[in-house]
Amino acid sequence: MINAIYGKKLGMTQIFNDADVLVPVTVIQAEPNTICQIKTTETDGYEAVQLGFGAIKAKKVNKPMAGHFAKLGVEPVRHLREVRVSDASKYNVGDTVTLANFAEVKKVDVTGTSKGKGFAGVMRRYNFAGGPGGHGAHFHRAPGSVGQCATPSRVFKGLRLPGHMGCDTVTTKNLEVVRIDEEQNLILVKGAVPGGKNATVRIRMA
Repeated sequence: MINAIYGKKLGMTQIFNDADVLVPVTVIQAEPNTICQIKTTETDGYEAVQLGFGAIKAKKVNKPMAGHFAKLGVEPVRHLREVRVSDASKYNVGDTVTLANFAEVKKVDVTGTSKGKGFAGVMRRYNFAGGPGGHGAHFHRAPGSVGQCATPSRVFKGLRLPGHMGCDTVTTKNLEVVRIDEEQNLILVKGAVPGGKNATVRIRMA
């Protein structure tokens, strides 16, 4: 069974659950994913299926991708992703993966790309305390001492310093599935998931 589906994060809202408790939820639209390619150990060295999703006009597809879709005999799609499976021979090109597979699933893992924050200092990026805020202090938002003495006389790798914040692949695990609307291809999960509105996310059975 394919244990994942790709969709688009629509945003957050809140609903009442069966116990009349107000629950914050993220709404994800997961339209049917089409199997575009089968990858097997004999041909590719591993077992996986290539899922396609997102409508796109044929004239907007570049030549390499148009040739890829023509060779496989499937309609062009905007996005292609792979999902590992134990035995890819069970599936056929053209089959679809829908939210019906998640009807009995209670919790999911959602993977997405976090919002980009640009260049950030250590106080914003890693919650450093910083220095005194008074006028006499000359140390306010800097990281402070980072090096060593004569031994080993270098800065260790992995030190937390200012840099690019966000735009990372983040997985939020064990999110409760609050509601599934198969007619509108919507799945509502409790809490927040990575990424902004209209971001592509992967929903995987926990």
